[in-house]
Amino acid sequence: MVSRKQPPQWQNWAGNQQCAPARIERPSTEEGLVRIVKQAAQAGQRVKVVGSGHSFTGIALTDGRLVRLDSYHRVLSVDSDKKTVTVQAGIPLSQLNEELDRRGLAMENLGDIAYQSIAGAISTATHGTGKDLGGLATQAIGLRLIAGDGSIIDCSADSEPEVFQAARVGLGALGVISTVTLQCVDAFNLHVVEMPMRVDEVLESLDEHLAANDHFEFFWVPGTGWALTKRNNRTEKPLAPRGRWQEFRDDILISNIGFGLVCRIGRLRPSLIPRVAKAIPSTGRTEYIDKSYRVFASPRLIRFYEMEYSIPADAAIAAFNRVREYVRRSGLILSFPVEMRFTAGDDIPLSTASGRPSCYIAIHVYQHTHYQQYFEAVEHIMNDYGGRPHWGKLHFQTAETLAPRYPDWGAFQKVRTRLDPDGRFSNPYLDRVLGPIAS
Repeated sequence: MVSRKQPPQWQNWAGNQQCAPARIERPSTEEGLVRIVKQAAQAGQRVKVVGSGHSFTGIALTDGRLVRLDSYHRVLSVDSDKKTVTVQAGIPLSQLNEELDRRGLAMENLGDIAYQSIAGAISTATHGTGKDLGGLATQAIGLRLIAGDGSIIDCSADSEPEVFQAARVGLGALGVISTVTLQCVDAFNLHVVEMPMRVDEVLESLDEHLAANDHFEFFWVPGTGWALTKRNNRTEKPLAPRGRWQEFRDDILISNIGFGLVCRIGRLRPSLIPRVAKAIPSTGRTEYIDKSYRVFASPRLIRFYEMEYSIPADAAIAAFNRVREYVRRSGLILSFPVEMRFTAGDDIPLSTASGRPSCYIAIHVYQHTHYQQYFEAVEHIMNDYGGRPHWGKLHFQTAETLAPRYPDWGAFQKVRTRLDPDGRFSNPYLDRVLGPIAS
């Protein structure tokens, strides 16, 4: 009996999205990327590009050609005077950060993980925190894009500006990003203060915390009245990092191994979670100074599912309190905290911060845990504030519900129709959240 060869398989980091593409490609050159798109067009196949697979949605799934950028991750050029760098789209943020640091440069702001590729991070509107700072896409000043017919478009604020505006947060719907040019800053250190506070005290003085810190965020621990706060501020003081043991204890033993054990026990016996949660504030105060990119990103060894919503910054407290009240009334026993961050507004059509200073509220559950009830309830709350879901995190929205929430929705769709009239880069997720390509 002859066994049938199974098609190549792919799944995302969280394990909740899988696909069986007709072919998995690993190009190492731009010519290879162009060839893949043209061959797919000839074969009538769709093309999806995937970075590290850190999106929780089906944004990268395809039954056509899945393009992995593991071998497409070089730094191509650096202009030290202008503080700009051009890189291949598949470079992970972790590699990029170290390459920049060796040249005395840094990205102005980052999110809290560094596994993502630069193209994946900007395409899904990944962000950090800082009320005067935008998401990662605002740091992109030039893109080289391969359209649905295989043609190459160089775009920036001066060249093809409409394409550039849309493609900075393009969801992979406009083409294959080949290279990204970033505006960087001089490398800098951050003074870090992490400490527990009563969550009501945090909310009462939230405006003061945001005004007094370059970067401020907090994590409310469900089932308690406590929040874990983080303050990161630029400093000219010399490095005073945590010792190796303290860093290992904080980031690996406590935040990953210990927390993972809590999650696994909690999945078997949820009633134990509240007891453990009450011990979290005892972690105490931590203070140190380290390089910016080492502070922004943390190891993530525990796998989970996440939903995150952007709402107007002035609705932060009202929306958060409604989430807190829902958790109390629902009786849900949650092991993961609820996170709040802030960014400046921007002018990118499908950025979650487009046109408004934004607050981000993120919720999580442990991998393989039922999330539907919790996530749907929180989404219902966020809808009342014109909430915009993170494009790479779980949500239940459609093009019909999302279009009114983005002032420049039509401008994005116009560019999409021009660059990909045949839907070469579409898939079921994009069909749901963006709708069909206009004829």
